[in-house]
Amino acid sequence: MKKLMRFTKGYRLFVVLAPLLMVLEVCMDLLQPTLMSEIVDIGVANGDIGYILRRGGVMLLCALLGAVGGMGCTVASSVAGMGFGTNMRTAIYDKVQSFSFRELDQLKTSSLITRITNDVTQIQNMFMMALRMLVRAPLLLFGGMFMALRISPRLSLIFLASMPVLLIGAAVVMKKAFPLFGVMQERIDRVNTVMRENLLGVRVIKAFAGQEREKTRFGKANEALKEQSLRAMYLTVGLMPLVTLIMNLSVIALFWFGGNMAISGTLSNGNLMAFLSYLTQVLSSLMMVTMMTINFTRAKACADRINEVFDTRTTIGEPDAPKTPQGYDVVFDHVSFQYNAADPESVLKDISFDAKPGQTIGIIGGTGSGKSTLVSLIPRLYDATQGQVRIGGVDVRQIGLEQLRAMVGVVLQESLLFSGTVGENLRWGNPQAPDEVLYQALSDAQGLEFIQSRQDGLRAEVEQRAKNFSGGQKQRLSIARAFVKQPKILILDDSTSAVDTATEAKIQQALSARDSDSIVFIIAQRISAISRADKILVLDDGRLEAAGTHEQLLKSCEIYRSIAVSQLGQEVLDHV
Repeated sequence: MKKLMRFTKGYRLFVVLAPLLMVLEVCMDLLQPTLMSEIVDIGVANGDIGYILRRGGVMLLCALLGAVGGMGCTVASSVAGMGFGTNMRTAIYDKVQSFSFRELDQLKTSSLITRITNDVTQIQNMFMMALRMLVRAPLLLFGGMFMALRISPRLSLIFLASMPVLLIGAAVVMKKAFPLFGVMQERIDRVNTVMRENLLGVRVIKAFAGQEREKTRFGKANEALKEQSLRAMYLTVGLMPLVTLIMNLSVIALFWFGGNMAISGTLSNGNLMAFLSYLTQVLSSLMMVTMMTINFTRAKACADRINEVFDTRTTIGEPDAPKTPQGYDVVFDHVSFQYNAADPESVLKDISFDAKPGQTIGIIGGTGSGKSTLVSLIPRLYDATQGQVRIGGVDVRQIGLEQLRAMVGVVLQESLLFSGTVGENLRWGNPQAPDEVLYQALSDAQGLEFIQSRQDGLRAEVEQRAKNFSGGQKQRLSIARAFVKQPKILILDDSTSAVDTATEAKIQQALSARDSDSIVFIIAQRISAISRADKILVLDDGRLEAAGTHEQLLKSCEIYRSIAVSQLGQEVLDHV
């Protein structure tokens, strides 16, 4: 928890104010039994109505001051707690944004969502409770014991019998409950994973009539969470009956011994009543400690999970001394890549080639051959394990991330659009782009017609996951978004797979006409998408098997030739 205290920045005044106001409330609470005993022993015993009224007025004033302190503490702790949670969520989000694909694969999306929501909420609630109870409980505990000791040192021996039992019980529960709460948070991760997959894949589930199977899968995850939650709760709730038992036994002991002392005249009736109030306050404070123990145990498990995010070091960091590339030609120099150092096989193996301004580079190969991974090394979505990727003669790891990614535009395999308007989505890479640039990009991406057919045009709403657009329309909008950015290096990762060949040909023509100095990388499954490329790379099992033009590869590369024949027919070889 100490590591997370930095997130109180901006709210530290409230962090200090809340305990101070709680001190005021506790002091007023501790005065009340003493004032009450004086009323009984002096005012009531002597029939002094004036004394009773005066002391009653002081009690009323103390009650009002205590209420002000209590309400002020609640407000201050709430402001501090909410601000603490807000800062923490922002920091986690910023940290996640700095992760490379490698860290995101390692920590998993559903787990990160749980950590930024459920885990932060648990810690935030614990923090707000701590600002109130960590002051109230110790002050009531020691203040009540001190006041009780002043009344009767002999009766105070009751505390020596009750407190060790409660403290030992709380320590045992805390030790055993911590690992249970850690597993419980992992079970929440699993529920979120299943739920997320169901929501994202709802069309597939319905198409395959898999509702019952998915209900069963979710039911298992949900049942596992319930069982783990009950296991943790069964252990922790046992503390409450123990506290109640000790409290009742202590009250019985007080009346037994204190009653005898009152009968013998060694303890006044008022002091007996005051001692009972202090005993109740002390044991109530121990009950608060018990409740905090339960909450702290769960918050500790959440804090460890959040600190795991902060302690994860991104493999994609800013260079210590950024260099500016001289140009934007791309060179792969004996590049190899592994997703995990423990993996025996490299995804990419000793790949070398270059791409010069104005060139279009086609990349083709079988599924799993490393095509997407290859182009992901250019904007540093991953870093090469061996070798170098250079732009303008500078290793990409020595170029500032903002400068590097400003040069590169990427259209990934999955066409992801965000909730908002069409115009807002298109301006992602160029927020100041005027409408004319957007319309030109849409025209080049063959998306102008279906956007203009919508009533609001660029202001048309994009629903969640762009479900109000077809797959081909989403691809064309993603391509238009990259065009609006006007990058010097454009990567199209199988981005026309959902459009027909005629539309694909028009997009290729627009690409050629847009910027003759740009480098365009096109990953494709269809020969037609890359046949006009200046250089075609043929990948197989992570290796660069061949490179050349369409005609050259038909003559020299068996892999390329077999792909061409399967797609275009045997007659394609007649023109070689």
